[in-house]
Amino acid sequence: MKILIKGGRVVDPKNDFDKVADVLVDNGIISEIGENINADGDVTVIDAEGKIVSPGLVDMHSHLRDPGQEYKEDIESGTRSAAMGGITSIACMPNTKPVTDSEPIVTYIKTKAKEVGHVNVYPIGSISKGLEGKELAEIGELKNAGAVAISDDGRPVVESGLMRRALEYAKMFDIAVISHCEDLGLADGGQMNEGFMATYLGLKGITRAAEEVMVSRDILIAEATHTAIHIAHVSTRGSVELVRQAKKRGVNVTCETCPHYFTLTENAVDGFNTNAKMNPPLRTSDDVEAIKEGLKDGTIDCIVTDHAPHHIDEKNCEFALALNGIVGFETSLGLGLQYLVKSGVLTLNELIEKMAVNPSRILRINKGSLSIDADADITIFDPSKEWTVDISKFQSKSKNSPFDGFTLCGKPEYVIVGGKIVVSNGELA
Repeated sequence: MKILIKGGRVVDPKNDFDKVADVLVDNGIISEIGENINADGDVTVIDAEGKIVSPGLVDMHSHLRDPGQEYKEDIESGTRSAAMGGITSIACMPNTKPVTDSEPIVTYIKTKAKEVGHVNVYPIGSISKGLEGKELAEIGELKNAGAVAISDDGRPVVESGLMRRALEYAKMFDIAVISHCEDLGLADGGQMNEGFMATYLGLKGITRAAEEVMVSRDILIAEATHTAIHIAHVSTRGSVELVRQAKKRGVNVTCETCPHYFTLTENAVDGFNTNAKMNPPLRTSDDVEAIKEGLKDGTIDCIVTDHAPHHIDEKNCEFALALNGIVGFETSLGLGLQYLVKSGVLTLNELIEKMAVNPSRILRINKGSLSIDADADITIFDPSKEWTVDISKFQSKSKNSPFDGFTLCGKPEYVIVGGKIVVSNGELA
């Protein structure tokens, strides 16, 4: 089947293309981009006038909970949710049960994704066996099985020597290392950001230094070993500045942040709102401004969701007992457009670069562009069309989001994955 996308503003930062044009998809690939394209045969025509036609978004940090915790999410429901958010490729973290630390688990994820998935799924293997931080996982085996990165996300690699060896082995196998930066001694079992709100609520706080100390350590190890490091979910002004200065020195460091870190502050926790409990925690308005500055000047390379679904019983409880994390697939594009593009922090091209191009580059996957002969992974949205977040309508099994009721813009109207329309007129096809 052919798909002809007519008259949209085609925005492809990787190829420096931004103008009104038609896009022809034939046999699952992009075959032509230009004006007044005509196509013969069985053609589905999409009227994109007044809309943005962009590369499918790429989320390089998510949790699908499959295998082992399918009551929260599974590959089918998670990819359905991603598609509704305009995301056509996701990389899923290894804190599954069992841990994604061997070839059979990577193969299981890839196989199930092909069978029931709505978008492309790329497994991330663990740095250490069992996420225990004691012994390196078989990095070569994980890479050969199809893992696109290694990470112990959810847990830091405490032992510096182990992180050094992970970086050196990853360099040999040309695979990304994603670091969850948290000094557990400094975090000390805290529940939210250390500051006024924690004192007001009587909750134990987490100092910014818990993140920044480990960011600094990993940058220094990468610098000393001439290896690459990617810092996950940056949340503080100090972390942004550490990465900024490291890049100026020529260190091969990249980093990411999440929409909640450029939209919300610790005040969202007021009233013991467990849907605002996450790790790293929501910080202050100054940190939010620093995250925006880092996005604007290129210090922060990627915007990811850290999609972390939890059952209602794991959030509807005492704050101290509630699990960390929020779902993010279906709100990330809207939050980026509303709080970054609409407010002038980023241009539309820059947003797409951080949500599609850069994640693809860091993961070494051939996604994030509208190049001729590339896989037809395409997202079409109206950036000016407002919509209200309604968690009851999420396709995810879990509804743990602090954005319920928020007015955003740019809900995806069409999403194409490998030449197949998976979202049509804002609904799952």
